Amino acid sequence: MNYSFLDFLTLIGGVGLFLYGMKVMSEGLQKIAGDRMRSVLSAMTRNRFMGVLTGIVITVLMQSSSASTVMVVSFVNAGLMSLAQSVGVIFGANVGTTFTSWIIAVLGVKVDISAFVMPIVAISIPLMFSSKSRYKSLSEFMIGFALLFMGLGLINDNVPDLSPEQLEFLAGYSSMGFLSVLLFVFVGTAITMVIQSSAATFAIVMVMAVKGWIPFEMACAIVLGSNIGTTITPILASFGANLTAKKAALAHFMFNFFGSIWTVIFYYPFCALIVWITKGLGQGDPTLPMAEFANPEQYGVAVSFGMSIFHTVFNMINLCVMIWIPGVYVKVCNTLIRSKKNEEEDFQLKFISRGLLHASELNIMQAQRESVVYAERVKRMIGMAQTLVHTKNGTEEFNKLYTRIEKYEDISDRMEIEIANYLNKVMDSRLSYEGKLRVSGILNIVSEIESVADSCFNVAKTLVRKEEAHAHFTEGIYKNIDIMFKYVEEAMENMIEVLKDVENVHESVIMRSYNKEHEINNYRNLLRTENLESINQKEYNYQSGIFYMDIVSEAEKVGDYIVNVVEAVEHMVTGSVEAKKENE
Repeated sequence: MNYSFLDFLTLIGGVGLFLYGMKVMSEGLQKIAGDRMRSVLSAMTRNRFMGVLTGIVITVLMQSSSASTVMVVSFVNAGLMSLAQSVGVIFGANVGTTFTSWIIAVLGVKVDISAFVMPIVAISIPLMFSSKSRYKSLSEFMIGFALLFMGLGLINDNVPDLSPEQLEFLAGYSSMGFLSVLLFVFVGTAITMVIQSSAATFAIVMVMAVKGWIPFEMACAIVLGSNIGTTITPILASFGANLTAKKAALAHFMFNFFGSIWTVIFYYPFCALIVWITKGLGQGDPTLPMAEFANPEQYGVAVSFGMSIFHTVFNMINLCVMIWIPGVYVKVCNTLIRSKKNEEEDFQLKFISRGLLHASELNIMQAQRESVVYAERVKRMIGMAQTLVHTKNGTEEFNKLYTRIEKYEDISDRMEIEIANYLNKVMDSRLSYEGKLRVSGILNIVSEIESVADSCFNVAKTLVRKEEAHAHFTEGIYKNIDIMFKYVEEAMENMIEVLKDVENVHESVIMRSYNKEHEINNYRNLLRTENLESINQKEYNYQSGIFYMDIVSEAEKVGDYIVNVVEAVEHMVTGSVEAKKENE
């Protein structure tokens, strides 16, 4: 067979199609079950067994341990899951990823999946034009499934038919005993780190083993190495994340690395166990030469099943041993990754990082959590502004507090921009209608919160102008301003309570926000009337009354911005519920 450069490009294209199909299938599933996955992880308990089960289910659904582990890192980064909880989910994710290898082994060898690929595409196309987003997402999943196996077929059809003489170099590397095992483990690690998919590595190695390029033991060594290589994706995702997220990525690496260490030490006895299980299932001895089998198909079944059993048993033993010591992982991670002393975090977002955009449908929660931090930071400005009202202008204390408010306002502007930029990147990826609705709602929320910060800074600037005009406030003015700020702070606290639990916010909390806004408006109107009377009775001059009303007006605007945030949350929740009803 003459193997041309075009054939080589077709082979590379097959690998790319396999990876793209897996990505499309995963995104389709995220859109179908994204909210459910978010709810499951948000409600995660400290029960390690439930965590393992959740990791298995999520990885089976997403068809990628890397994607599910990146998602776990994202949730740890967002504060929705503790490091201890994440360890159990990570353990389960490594078991769940074996499901993909079984799909490839069973459907890729025993069943001619190519006969079903185009019918699957034909069925999915009409769903793509459905008005219901759930059907569109289902169509996306089906097309991704078809592309995955089209890619696997191209890999199988376009690998070159090499003669034994041409493969002598592989035979040489595979006959060096234990050194060969280490070499092929390293090869598996390197390949998976490059393509960032252990499933793709498994598919390529399975084809190589089925064609007799490499012996069964060396194929399993590459699969073992792929378990280490697949940890690179969560590690990359943790760059720029908080310390706890980095620890979760380290826990994933430790699980796979230490599990691989014991397997390498007992490699040949372990392979003998795998052969015994494979033979016991009636699939034959995968270590025998192809000539010992009745036909190449039987040999392919034995090898593919043996590799899948190796992958599954390896991860199951790891799980059974390590599920009892998650606390050890947490202690080691806390020891290896420590926070820097006097670390200044005032200028950093707490939950959002650029490295965590792999599961956009789920990472929306990070922006939502960041909006809570944003609101809590801006709430401090309300207290600062109230304190500044009572601070004598021109003093060092006044200047320091004014500078602090100015600094907070600058940070507020930067936070709004960074959250908005993050959400725009999320929006650029494929999102469900509910996801787009949530992104739009959070963008409105951060915009209104930034307006609160602007009003607080406007109060500070008003006080500076008041001093320049040599205006003075009476005790009655100070008392009224304090009452106004008290109402505003109560409204702000209620708004933060709404933001902390958007999906389960109680109607009474929503109504409390509207009542507070009416209370603020009514008090503003009362103060306006009293201000005119006080000026007429010469309790203070007209200019003082102007500055007084400017501060009251800014406080009333804050009340408006707060209720706008609550309305945005209401729109998100009701819109999401209506969209779900339309899709059912």
